[in-house]
Amino acid sequence: MGFLRERMGKILAFFIGFALLAFIIGEVARSGGSFLRDDRNKLGEVGGEKVEYDKFNKLFEQNSQQFKQQSQQANLTPQFTAYIQENTWNNMISQMILTKEVEKLGLVVGDDEVNSMVNGTNPDPQIVQAFGNPQTGKVDVAKFNQFKQNVQASKADDPVRAQWDAFIDGLGKNKLNEKYQAIVTNSLYINSLEAKEDYTAKNKLANFKYVTLDYASVPDNKVTITDADYQAYYDEHKNQFKAPQETRTFDYVSFNASASKADSAATKTQAEKMAADFKASTNDSLFVQINSETKVPLAYLHKGKGLDPKLDSVMFTASNGFMVGPYLSNGSYKIAKLVDSRVEPDSIKARHILIDPSGMGLDKAKAKADSIKKLVDGGKSFAELSALYATGKVPAMKAEDLGTFGRGRMVPEFDNPVFTFKKGDVKVIITPQFGVHIVQIEDTKGSSKVVKVALVDVPLKASSTTQTEVYSKAQRFLGNLTKENFAAEAKKEGMATKTATDVNGIAGSIPGVESARDIVKWAFTAEKGDFSDKVYITGNQYIVAHLVSVKPQGQLSLDDVKKQIEPMVKNKVKGKLLADKLQAALNGSTTIDQVAQKAGVKVNPIQNIVFANPIIPGSSAEYKVIGTVFGSKPNKLSKPVEGQQGVFVFTLDSFVNPAAVTNTVREKEQLGQALLQRSRSLIFDALKDKANVKDYRAKFL
Repeated sequence: MGFLRERMGKILAFFIGFALLAFIIGEVARSGGSFLRDDRNKLGEVGGEKVEYDKFNKLFEQNSQQFKQQSQQANLTPQFTAYIQENTWNNMISQMILTKEVEKLGLVVGDDEVNSMVNGTNPDPQIVQAFGNPQTGKVDVAKFNQFKQNVQASKADDPVRAQWDAFIDGLGKNKLNEKYQAIVTNSLYINSLEAKEDYTAKNKLANFKYVTLDYASVPDNKVTITDADYQAYYDEHKNQFKAPQETRTFDYVSFNASASKADSAATKTQAEKMAADFKASTNDSLFVQINSETKVPLAYLHKGKGLDPKLDSVMFTASNGFMVGPYLSNGSYKIAKLVDSRVEPDSIKARHILIDPSGMGLDKAKAKADSIKKLVDGGKSFAELSALYATGKVPAMKAEDLGTFGRGRMVPEFDNPVFTFKKGDVKVIITPQFGVHIVQIEDTKGSSKVVKVALVDVPLKASSTTQTEVYSKAQRFLGNLTKENFAAEAKKEGMATKTATDVNGIAGSIPGVESARDIVKWAFTAEKGDFSDKVYITGNQYIVAHLVSVKPQGQLSLDDVKKQIEPMVKNKVKGKLLADKLQAALNGSTTIDQVAQKAGVKVNPIQNIVFANPIIPGSSAEYKVIGTVFGSKPNKLSKPVEGQQGVFVFTLDSFVNPAAVTNTVREKEQLGQALLQRSRSLIFDALKDKANVKDYRAKFL
């Protein structure tokens, strides 16, 4: 609005005011008034408090970087991105909700508590996880102290310092969360009556016989569903039809722009030329880095571990320089070259002294390592030196037993040289990730051949000509659309119509489309009946969509769920027909066998059913049927009971009561644990519902 005012000036104020009013009314009608907020940084609201997009985005970036480090992935897939966004959102709003609650109660976490969680004798599990020794399960004090010293010495804008501060802040917030949950969970109580009822539900046995007429026995075309049937089912189950968030359903067609036969032939010719250059190359590693689409580091591999089966079958008997390909595999033409082969140990037992070069520089660290190696070469015991440095008292140095390991457990920069060493060797190795190692080989076991294979891949992609042809076809389809003819036009073009059902506003993918974020964003700005504003391109797919329905947050109308409940409503109508049939069979009958004979079905005897597990063998969970059984008296025919799979009539033979429970302690403990576990999620759900959380993420992400 400010933009319009600046451009048009006061002279047109009346006309602009009128136009803006009309525009605002349109926006209110279309998006529930979000335009009136006029706040581009508002990602949502929690109890009237703004959820800032900038703050969310900062946390999302931090969480993404942490996920990449932990998973060792350079890039995130749309699915992982959506997962991290959802976790970041949930953590952010839960913290805002919790902050309001703990402030009401006056709960705090003091500095002494935080210090105890970090530096105390019983540190927080996250500290143990981050700085623990896997062999002892306890914090590696030397490693932890060195880290804290490095953080203290770092600059104020150092990313590591920021991550550490955020980590400590998170520990305090988690402690507050624990305190709040403890207040709630400590108020939970299981009394003796509840414990006895649970014991009976799990141990009282029912023996009965039943007959059933399945809903599937009535063909769908034999029943007619009326509006009254839909309305009755909706009214009876209305509480089940509440949407936690707005969703949208849209149909779409996908025009495939994958490589044509001509594209494949051209790519193969390109790969054949590259194979000739690869064969002549004298620096295979550099050739791979320059020419391969996938930059796979050259590493020694054992047979059956890591190589394509096509290569695994030939490379272990070939000579260096042997070539395979180009051959087509997983959408790429691949060329392989045997760089080297050798026999090496299957596993190595080693220990090392590690020097951290961050404080002294790599050259000084290397010189220090060489001096330690000279001491060992001169007769100094490696074990004594290891014991000295293992204490952590010498800055930037530590020693540890690496145990026995096979190739692949360590980083390649460590693996490649160490597996050429012999028993008793003491060598110096530099790894960029960790520093300078003085390694002693204590033992080797077994031996087998390994190969180093250089692999170049040339992806099979659609040419610009192919892409243009497919795009033009999709564009013509889009140009012929109206709000009513999407399905007809798709059928005319011979295109299969797919449906993305109940998509939420932050979905990153839809069935058959991995990267669908832009399509979803369009769907959440469109109105029912609209078709997409353009052809959306994702990978080799050119997509045109049509918005079918909008389900708002909150109570859904009958129209919103009509398609969803249709199978259940059909069963309800069928149930009335089948119940009438069984009631006719009941008339004049005194035994379940007589009912079965009249209904033309067999009698099914059931033994040892418990109330807590209401599953009829060979069928499914039948809550209403089993519940009715446990409320019945023996040797009486029941009325027809409409269950999950069909309509039942039964007769109870007997109950077998369990031994009386004299001590309910164990039952109370079991119920209490189950209640405690459920309460942790239920607490947040209740608070979230009470906080009136509003989610506008569909406009931003």
